[in-house]
Amino acid sequence: MRYGSLRLGLIFGLVFTLAPLSAANVSRQQADVFTRKLGEIAKPNPPAIKAGMRRTPVTEGELNSWFAYQAAPLLPKGVSQPEVTIIGNGKVAGKAVVDLEAVGKKRGSGSMLDPWSYLGGRVPVNVVGILHTKDGVGKFELESADVSGLPLPAGLLQELISYYSRSEAKPEGVRLDRQFTLPANIQQIEVGQGRAVVVQ
Repeated sequence: MRYGSLRLGLIFGLVFTLAPLSAANVSRQQADVFTRKLGEIAKPNPPAIKAGMRRTPVTEGELNSWFAYQAAPLLPKGVSQPEVTIIGNGKVAGKAVVDLEAVGKKRGSGSMLDPWSYLGGRVPVNVVGILHTKDGVGKFELESADVSGLPLPAGLLQELISYYSRSEAKPEGVRLDRQFTLPANIQQIEVGQGRAVVVQ
């Protein structure tokens, strides 16, 4: 479904990654608010509104509420409990529980020297970075990543992202080192503390 793909694309564009937040900031009401905002963002700008003039604020609580109550059908199999912290000045941090065993079976060579031979089970993956967006294009600048507190090299993180973001249209999945087009004619995403503003 096009709208479902657009929503998922927008989520990845907004945060690209996922991180912890207290349950006190999560509610069904906020999830509904975020769903309504996604619907508005997906609509084209009215003729009277010029590009870059339409601004939709999205809070950390709304995003995490949507993840908690409505995102499950859109998440890749093997990824669960996504949460995000919008730190500010473009920086976001995130966490998701990821099934490493599925990736290891697909990617691993079976060699004792292959790091995938030692990874398995469902574990929390944490990522921190800066989301740069301008003129309808985004790029994620990775600062750090870990699995259950152990540093995760960028190469292995890329393997995870590629595995879980692949699709028929993009069989290689999302690449961390490449720019991506923002969906829904979004011009940029201003990442502040605890909230982001989608500019269209």
